[in-house]
Amino acid sequence: MRFHQVKELVSWAADFHRRMADYYGERAASGVEDRVRMALDYLAERERKLQADLEGYLDDGSDHSSVLETWFDDPADFPHPPVLERLPEAGDGDSVQGVLATALTAHRMLQDLYAHRGELASGRDEKQFFEALAAGHEAEVRRVARDIQRLEDY
Repeated sequence: MRFHQVKELVSWAADFHRRMADYYGERAASGVEDRVRMALDYLAERERKLQADLEGYLDDGSDHSSVLETWFDDPADFPHPPVLERLPEAGDGDSVQGVLATALTAHRMLQDLYAHRGELASGRDEKQFFEALAAGHEAEVRRVARDIQRLEDY
């Protein structure tokens, strides 16, 4: 489908974070090494927070309701979902660095998706909305990398 509303993309992204949290949680419960389990538990918690943040935008009282109702035309659908959907299957969940690489790849792809939508935005509010989401993912990449590295240092 070529035409979408911003809220569809936000809903898809919230669901993606939920699926990543589930993936990390399942991997953590699968008998992996302790540091890997701690990293996976941490990432599952972060993904649930990101999911909740996005779902907050979808609430009826959101300050972003006009942006969420905006339509956009994208003949390629969303640019990254097929790649993001395969990410957990392709990721290395047996080492802390492998888990970190999967997490950082997912966040950077979402950051790129938001930046792409911001570049194509039809209005200032929509552009600012997506730029804020992209900046949030940039901050999340730094936070996750820092926190997982601390885990590796112990």
